[in-house]
Amino acid sequence: MSGTVGYHAGLAAEDIVAGDYAKRHHAIAARRWRGKAGEIDLIARDGDTVVFIEVKKSKNFATAATRLGHRQMARIVASAGEFLANEPRGQLTDVRFDLAIVNGFGALKVIENAFMEF
Repeated sequence: MSGTVGYHAGLAAEDIVAGDYAKRHHAIAARRWRGKAGEIDLIARDGDTVVFIEVKKSKNFATAATRLGHRQMARIVASAGEFLANEPRGQLTDVRFDLAIVNGFGALKVIENAFMEF
């Protein structure tokens, strides 16, 4: 995928994911939030829980799921810590890290608590 096509495909995938979370009554708090450690694709609120969502798109779910590595997870967790600094409960805020994978047909699978080891 060329850079421009890949960029727009990523935006389309993020729109699909944001729509799904909104349908499930999650408020979208931020899109492409950037901290010093890196970017978080989507941040949503599920009641008092802040949900950090990494979006991956590929031709199939299996390939999309393998595109999230430990180094990227560590950057997302570090960025989440920066985001939480502005929350009323700070680092004590309930959080969840989800992986949302979108296939070439625009179908979606959400893996809640995908970063269990962190």
